[in-house]
Amino acid sequence: MKSEIKILSDCKREIELEIETEEVTKELEKIVAQFSIRTKIPGFRPGKAPKNLIKQKFYPEIKESLINSLVPKALNSEFKAQNLNPVGMPVVNDIYFKEGEPLRIKAQFEILPGFKLPEYKKIKVKEQQISVSEQEVNQSLEELQSRSAEYTPVEGRGVADGDFVVIELKGRDTKTNKLHPTEKVVVLSGHPENEEALNQNLIGLKPGEESNFILTYDKNHQNPKLAAKKIDYNLKVTSIKEKKLPKINNEFAKDHGEFESLKDLKKEIRNEIKVSKDKAAKMEMAEEIVKKIYANLNICLPETLIEQEYMAILKRHIAALPQQKELIKEDFEKLKNEAKIKAEQNIKNHLILKKIAEEENIDVPEDEIDEELKAIAKANNVPLAQVVESVNKEGKREDLRNNLLLKKTVDFLVENAIIE
Repeated sequence: MKSEIKILSDCKREIELEIETEEVTKELEKIVAQFSIRTKIPGFRPGKAPKNLIKQKFYPEIKESLINSLVPKALNSEFKAQNLNPVGMPVVNDIYFKEGEPLRIKAQFEILPGFKLPEYKKIKVKEQQISVSEQEVNQSLEELQSRSAEYTPVEGRGVADGDFVVIELKGRDTKTNKLHPTEKVVVLSGHPENEEALNQNLIGLKPGEESNFILTYDKNHQNPKLAAKKIDYNLKVTSIKEKKLPKINNEFAKDHGEFESLKDLKKEIRNEIKVSKDKAAKMEMAEEIVKKIYANLNICLPETLIEQEYMAILKRHIAALPQQKELIKEDFEKLKNEAKIKAEQNIKNHLILKKIAEEENIDVPEDEIDEELKAIAKANNVPLAQVVESVNKEGKREDLRNNLLLKKTVDFLVENAIIE
């Protein structure tokens, strides 16, 4: 097999391959035989039809099978021989095939760029001032209180804001009189993401009571089945539960860990907030360091990596939007632009940190991965065996190793920085 590789840029290459006639002919005969066996030709038993007839009848399919069989193997073989690790799938943009001649292909692919790091030690960064206010501690206490709430059935009154209400909702299109399927849903009364008409009509209703209201939906509503429609709703309250918060006192503290008093619980919360802020400050300093490093670098970024990261960020941004928020074109374009900028920054950061880890021989031994798995199990209050099984099943162990490697590299950069 002959090959030639051209350098198009720091991270883009073009390869021209020529697969020898003998190998092409052998594979072609094999594929023709397979077609002959599995297809029915009138007047011939399976596998007995003349090869020329099979080629004539199924030539496009045979050619496609030949290319799909030979090209990936040839490319992978050559990449291995040349010690190349393409990023993403190579793009084949030229194929020449004629029976009795070599198969020639031309493909482009991307690789991680090679670059030389500038000085990355003793970079000056601003010290982050860390403090934890009493208000932050109290806010965390209130969040813990809210998570510990009990929901008890309501008696003797109707729906109030903040109640969890089970309702049956029936809808009818006022234009077509078409009935929508009855929905049984749980709603939080008064929640700002609810339709205002729903909140207004819920208030005061007791279990078994009903209310009717009409909603006119905007033509750009996120649910196309409702867009530009006028729906006459009937809602019926099935049950009501109210949220009861426990008192924040010494007993509350004892119920949430090995704490003798509320004072001990608040001390632990303050410490957890400080640890979280320390991590955030360290990450912020590391980002400042990396920015100063790549300010002096001109790195070619593989488009494949940028696109993958861009799509992941964009999906996260869209998923974080309020469910009922309608995303107009201008907002979507802004999200796309922000995601593209962030994707390029993330890829640059990743490449620089990986390069520094290589330069400093930073690695992650197996025992550190095991300790991280234990920490994940503890934080999520699940058995260690379950976490290990999940990580192994999803093939995430190497991802975990890479994340730990980047964290250790971040720690190294901050430890070797000049903090002013």
